[in-house]
Amino acid sequence: MHRVAISSTGLYIPPDIITNDELVAAFNCFAQQENERNTADIAAGTRQAIPASSVEFIEKASGIKQRYVMEKSGVLDPQRMYPRLKPRPDSEISLMAEIGVAAAKDALTRAGKQAEDVDGVICACANLQRAYPAIAVEIQTALGIKGFGFDMNVACSSATFAIEMAVNAVKTGSARAVLVIDPEITSPHLAWKDRDCHFIFGDVCTAILVERLDKAPAGAFEVIGTRLLTTFSNSIRNNAGYMSRSEDRKPEDRDQLFYQEGRKVFKEVCPMAVEHISQHLAEHSLVPTDIRRYWLHQANLSMNQLISRKLLGRDATADDAPVILNEFANTASAGSIIAFHRHHDDIKAGEVGVICSFGAGYSIGSVVVRRT
Repeated sequence: MHRVAISSTGLYIPPDIITNDELVAAFNCFAQQENERNTADIAAGTRQAIPASSVEFIEKASGIKQRYVMEKSGVLDPQRMYPRLKPRPDSEISLMAEIGVAAAKDALTRAGKQAEDVDGVICACANLQRAYPAIAVEIQTALGIKGFGFDMNVACSSATFAIEMAVNAVKTGSARAVLVIDPEITSPHLAWKDRDCHFIFGDVCTAILVERLDKAPAGAFEVIGTRLLTTFSNSIRNNAGYMSRSEDRKPEDRDQLFYQEGRKVFKEVCPMAVEHISQHLAEHSLVPTDIRRYWLHQANLSMNQLISRKLLGRDATADDAPVILNEFANTASAGSIIAFHRHHDDIKAGEVGVICSFGAGYSIGSVVVRRT
């Protein structure tokens, strides 16, 4: 059995930024138009008026200040309120694979590796562009990697779950190195017309190079252990799928997009995450205060603050648990990886950190790493 390391990470940032000011202006214009169109029903009490959004509401509810998206004009058009993405012929690389290749190349460059050093690609994300052929195989072929590729989806925990799959492949010797790619194009599945969630998501792509420790560059992070947990919940859902057509569903039906019971998720997931991380650390004779840094899932600032406070017994600093959701918003499974990517250079040899994600499912995945 081989020892395994995270050698590097890569990041692709989309071309467009939507600020909270822009988002609120577009949403409030849409809300005003809808309310005027339905004045009689609202007055009769048969329809609820759409309340206005505000920058203050968004930032208090989430800590988000902006988000990157693949295309912003459609989102900010009150008559549309979702991205304008151009269809591509089958002869062209798909959008999801394209950004996956970009993030993968960044990760390979940072590790000083080539495609021939890698044996597998796992495309792990909350929303896959298509059912088949696998996006992972498309990325693998575009990079020139000889070996295997497959897609997987565990919602916002997809990246950490895929890291375990990659670690096991490398540990057992079935692969020398595996790229985990997380192309999170979340903007098409967000209900931009829903005030309670129209601000939550952003687009991004991350990549993680997992390989044998003896092949990894100096300063890599050895994977000490991984731990996964799932338990079924209806509190976060998206019901869109290939059977929707046969059910005579419309793409704009509310449950064909992201929806959640936010307060319930907060109350249920936070204690689960604390218990999961604590138990994982105990398996390696560690306690939460032994950890140099927590790279947590970036869904909501209050969630991260509560989880880190419960773990540390005090309020966490930005050094303890860095936050990137103010810039990126919730990027599904990529959030904890962005936090790791942006905030690991100062970790010293021998120091231990935890990458942890949590989300729909419910699902929780954690990766304990030590700097070499």
